[in-house]
Amino acid sequence: MAGNVEIIISNASSKPIYEQIATQIKDAILAGELDEGAPLPSIRALANDLHVSVITTKRAYADLEELGFIETVQGKGSFVAGGNLELLREERLRHVEELLEQALSDALSAGVTVRELHDMLDVLAEDMPDA
Repeated sequence: MAGNVEIIISNASSKPIYEQIATQIKDAILAGELDEGAPLPSIRALANDLHVSVITTKRAYADLEELGFIETVQGKGSFVAGGNLELLREERLRHVEELLEQALSDALSAGVTVRELHDMLDVLAEDMPDA
């Protein structure tokens, strides 16, 4: 699919298909699975591979380009953007911090201690394959 990244579309997901595609490509870039300058499949090829409309893959690529994850060169295709991945990673870290702040606030209001929250996170991390 996209480089060496397999994109999986879930019909059960509440997220639109274009968002599922964009999120999986973005995650692969941030994880280093897709290197700077790596070519992505054409919009048409990705649509065919995933059995979705060209409009859907075009929207995913447009969103990724707007966020700075990919660059499209007319007549040559789309490629993983370079240079600003650290900035994108910082944005991602900020989002995680916001989620953790919300979890901490919810936990404290429910009477859960910070130590219990740490224990919960440790248990959840043990169940994650790459944690």
